[in-house]
Amino acid sequence: MAKLNVNGKVQDYQADDGTPLLWVLREQLGLTGTKYGCGIAQCGACTVHIDGVPTRSCVMPASAIKPTQKITTIEGLSKDGSHPVQKAWVALDVPQCGFCQSGMIMAATALLKAKPNPTDKEIDEAMTNICRCGTYNRVRAAIKSVAAGGKTKKAQNDNGGGIIHVADLAETERSAS
Repeated sequence: MAKLNVNGKVQDYQADDGTPLLWVLREQLGLTGTKYGCGIAQCGACTVHIDGVPTRSCVMPASAIKPTQKITTIEGLSKDGSHPVQKAWVALDVPQCGFCQSGMIMAATALLKAKPNPTDKEIDEAMTNICRCGTYNRVRAAIKSVAAGGKTKKAQNDNGGGIIHVADLAETERSAS
C-alpha cells in the first residue's frame, strides 16, 4: 500500500498510478476541503502545499509524491481556523459562494511565507486562482491585512490609490451588483 504524509500524518492509500492527488485526498482520506473545479490545473480550487509549494492537486498524480514529501491541505493549516490567513478571510468577509476559497487561502499562505510583505504586483503574480464571484479586491485586502500583522482592517494599495477600508470595499462591491 502506498503512503502519503498529509497534514503531519503518514496515511496509507490505494489508487491507480495516474490517480490525481485531489481524488485520494477527497475520496480515500476524507479531506474534502480541497475542491474540484476544472481538472486541468487552471482554476486553483484544488491547491494544496507540497513541501510548502502551492500545487494544483487535480493534475498531480498521487503516485508521484514521495512519502517523505509533506502535503498540507486547507484542513492542515489549523484545526480551528486560527491561521492568520483564515482569520483575515473571515474578518474581511472575503468569500461569497466560497467554492474557490480553500485554494485561494492555500495560495495566499504560500505567497505570504515566501514574501511576508508582498506588493500588488507580487500578489497578482501569485494569486492565479479563479474566483467566479470576483472577490479579488477582498483577497488582496486580506493578504495586505495579514502582511500588516492582521491588526488592521485597512490595507494600502501599492499604486497610490489610497487605503482600502473594509467597510468601503464591502459597500463598493454591493453597489456594483
